[in-house]
Amino acid sequence: MDERNQRAVDELMIAIDGTANKSKMGANAILGVSLAVAKAGAARSRVPLYRHFANLAGNDKPLVMPVPSFNVINGGAHAGNALAFQEFMVLPTGASSFAESMQIDCEIYQSLKTVTKKKYGQDAVNVGDEGGFAPPIQSNKEGVELLMSAIEAVGHRDKVVLGMDVASSEFYNEHDKKYDLFKKSRTPATTEPTLTGKELGAFYKDLCRQFPIKSIEDPYDQDDWESWIAFNKEVGKDVQIVGDDLTVTNPKRIDQAAKSGACNCLLLKVNQIGSVTESIDAVKLAKKNGWGVMASHRSGETEDNYIADLAVGLCTGQIKTGAPCRSERLSKYNQLLRIEEELKGQSTYAGNNFRKPSWMA
Repeated sequence: MDERNQRAVDELMIAIDGTANKSKMGANAILGVSLAVAKAGAARSRVPLYRHFANLAGNDKPLVMPVPSFNVINGGAHAGNALAFQEFMVLPTGASSFAESMQIDCEIYQSLKTVTKKKYGQDAVNVGDEGGFAPPIQSNKEGVELLMSAIEAVGHRDKVVLGMDVASSEFYNEHDKKYDLFKKSRTPATTEPTLTGKELGAFYKDLCRQFPIKSIEDPYDQDDWESWIAFNKEVGKDVQIVGDDLTVTNPKRIDQAAKSGACNCLLLKVNQIGSVTESIDAVKLAKKNGWGVMASHRSGETEDNYIADLAVGLCTGQIKTGAPCRSERLSKYNQLLRIEEELKGQSTYAGNNFRKPSWMA
């Protein structure tokens, strides 16, 4: 088959599998071939991979360098501390280029290391799964306060906004339909109550009032549709509500979330859906519904940096690939720096327009 015809190759593999969830061949096996074909197609067409992704998606507009969402404090399933929230992130929306965004975050990251070590000791600057620090913080608000102190120490308060990946399914109690922010540290002596979806939403809104939080991922359990819909209706205009566990890069789930108004941004994980073609279709569907798109790594990663090219080629406007630490995270950032240098002014940086970059399906 012609390696430039990505859709034909992907659709043949899906047909050979013949199941609704790729359970016969396996999504990882199909994806490995799909990505190899994409890279071969780019080589055959004599274009960079990011340009090949753009061509496959029918994107002939100027390319957009994404705003990186740096995960600098790890909690939840990614760390051994008491934090319920999984990721605390910095988005340098006020940078003028991707290169400047990297400088801003690296300065914040080193500042965070300094203030964390000073407050919590040497052991507190060990890093979690995605390169962020994992200090012994007891509350989610304390985590945001620590991050803000690091940002202000290096003078970048006016150039960044904050994001959080709550990963709330990890602390949701399906039995009583409540959320336990102290699940990781709860003992018989713990007096803090569990929260209803409405009460948790009030907690989020209070944080957003106190701090420049503009992106919240997975604020509720993946099947708590009622809470998602109510929260997005209340804050979705000002705050990006990102669906990861809710949508799993699946067009059926994306369509359901869009029609019900459950969220306003897709977290794009290529290995959730299992092929390049389906990933492009998911991005187009999300953009058709006016959503933002954040290309994302996984907590288990390799040094393959294709998601950097994917974010640029599809003009997602955002990418999440960890802290500026650990080689499997840095490989993506280094590739984005190379792409921006190669484009030499032929691209724009999404910046404050990270939710609505120029190319729309």
